[in-house]
Amino acid sequence: LLAHAKSKECKAVVGVLHIAKSKLLKTWRELDSRITEGANEAKDNVKFLHTLEKYCDPLYRSDPVSMVDSLPGLINAIRMIHSYSRYYNTAERMTALFVKVTNQMITACKNYIT
Repeated sequence: LLAHAKSKECKAVVGVLHIAKSKLLKTWRELDSRITEGANEAKDNVKFLHTLEKYCDPLYRSDPVSMVDSLPGLINAIRMIHSYSRYYNTAERMTALFVKVTNQMITACKNYIT
C-alpha cells in the first residue's frame, strides 16, 4: 500500500488532482499521511520487538530453572523499548507484552511439571 502510494503513477494522479484543484486532494493527503504514519509505526515496532527475540527464545526452549537466567536481559530490553520506542511505549502495549511473556512462562512451567 505504501509503495503504491509513493509510486510514480500515483504521484502523477496526485499532480493532476493538484492542477485541477480537486477537493479530493485534501482527502488524499490525509490518507497518505495516515498510511505513511502507520508504516513508520510498524517499522519502529518491528525494530524494537526484534530486540526481544534472543531474550524470549529461552522462554520457549528452556526449563524454568534455566529460563530465570534470561529474565534480567528480557526485562532490560522491555525497559529499553518503553524508554525509546516512539510508538510501542504505551501502557496498553507494555501491559500486553508483559501478559504474553508471563503467559509463556506459565506454559513453560506447566509443561515442565507435567
